[in-house]
Amino acid sequence: MRVIIQRVKSASVTIDEKIYNEIGYGMLILVGFTEGDSTNDIDYLVKKIVNLRIFGDEKGLMNESILDIKGSILSISQFTLYADASKGNRPSFTKVADKDEASNLYGIFNEKLNEFITTKSGIFGSSMQIELINDGPVTIIFDSNT
Repeated sequence: MRVIIQRVKSASVTIDEKIYNEIGYGMLILVGFTEGDSTNDIDYLVKKIVNLRIFGDEKGLMNESILDIKGSILSISQFTLYADASKGNRPSFTKVADKDEASNLYGIFNEKLNEFITTKSGIFGSSMQIELINDGPVTIIFDSNT
C-alpha cells in the first residue's frame, strides 16, 4: 500500500464536471494498493497519517498533526502509484491489486481514517479531476512495506 500525502489549503475532486467532494485546510491523500495488501497495511498507514506532524505550530514549526489542527482529508484512489516503467516507456500495472480487492481496501481505509478525522473521498475507478492548493509545498510518501 502506498500513499502520497500533500498538505493543502484546500482540495476538491470533480467527477462528470461537478464537484463531488472538497475540503479546506488538511491533507490530500493519493492511495494505491498492490497484491498482498491487507487491513494490517491500512492500520499501519492510518496511524502514521493521523499522527504525522506536518502542520505548523504557533512558531511555524511542523509540530502538529491533522488531529491537532482539526483539519480534514480528501482521499483519492490512484492505481497508477504502482506503475512500473522500468522496461520501455509504457507503464505496466501488473503490481496493482485486483480491482475488487482494491475497492474493498479503499473503502476500509476511508472508514478507518474517518474514525479519527473527517475524511471525504472520490469514487473508486472513476475518472476524476483533482484541484488543490498545496501548502508549503509539503509532500510525504509512505509505503506500508518499508
